[in-house]
Amino acid sequence: MIALMQSAGAAEGVERQDLHVTTEDGLRLFVRELRPPSPDAGAAPVILVHGARVPGLASFDLPVPGGSFASDLALHANRIVYVMDARGYGGSERPAALAETANANPPQARAYQVVRDIAAVVSLAKARTGSPTVSLLGWATGGMWVAYYTSLHPEAVGHLITLNALYGGSARHSQFGPGSPVSDPAHPDRLGPSIGAYARYDAASLLPGWDKSIPVADKSAWRDPAVAAAYQRAALASDTESGKSDPPAFRAPLGAIEDSFYQASGRRLFDASSITARTLVVRSDLDFWSRPEDVQAFAHDAAHAASLEILTLPEATHFVHLDRPDHGRDRLLHEVRAFLADR
Repeated sequence: MIALMQSAGAAEGVERQDLHVTTEDGLRLFVRELRPPSPDAGAAPVILVHGARVPGLASFDLPVPGGSFASDLALHANRIVYVMDARGYGGSERPAALAETANANPPQARAYQVVRDIAAVVSLAKARTGSPTVSLLGWATGGMWVAYYTSLHPEAVGHLITLNALYGGSARHSQFGPGSPVSDPAHPDRLGPSIGAYARYDAASLLPGWDKSIPVADKSAWRDPAVAAAYQRAALASDTESGKSDPPAFRAPLGAIEDSFYQASGRRLFDASSITARTLVVRSDLDFWSRPEDVQAFAHDAAHAASLEILTLPEATHFVHLDRPDHGRDRLLHEVRAFLADR
């Protein structure tokens, strides 16, 4: 099913289409295609994959200046870009467990399931563009997901980019792992048994971590308030049931939290040695999610990558692609464009 939408950024020259594709296990996924005026016919499409809480459009295609990394990448790299929602997120079908009380089921949308979602979107992108391969960029948990997929399907991915992703590089983490607030008090190396299928997040919960990582008192000097507000609005709008809570809150599956707990505990969900794509590992200097040890471990394991580049963005936050241009966003866009151009 394809529905042509009115582009919120028509002036930028990017045409947007909202699409749907079905996974091998029968779930219907939402995908947005962003097409520049004259895309390079020989360029592989890029698929952007969101992280643990906020789905694709809120992460990569906000309808405010500086809020759409997807459209900026489409224009600057002159290639077609796809933004997807994994199962349980945004416009994609939600597992039945998300309609029940949160504690009635285990964490939903585990990594081994999300790689099926990526596979379906890869097939869609290849069919629509005629390209034999795709380029993948994943943010945070999305970086773990795209690397996991690439390790299983190395022939399908020409370029792989992970942005602030975990990779089991250490057993110490400030938020996850043994002894953290989400661990089992009786068995600190295990995830707490009270973790349910999903959690609800209101708008206010989306900014404290971001605020804390910005090293200046005036957060608006680092992050455009219009982008932050659009991020909050889009996150709430991603779930038709947000309004049933007071305050409004959207559902996010907690499978990403379980998988992140394992990665933060030094357990690797996949082996990067299977990856053969050109690979760019990006980490923001002020990131609270990934660790330098994750970059080092990934680089050590990715022995068969066609090429491997490591980029540390100085004084950039976890949300670098949504921060102001001079706080890492422009550098990230420039480096990604240059990396994708290397064929």
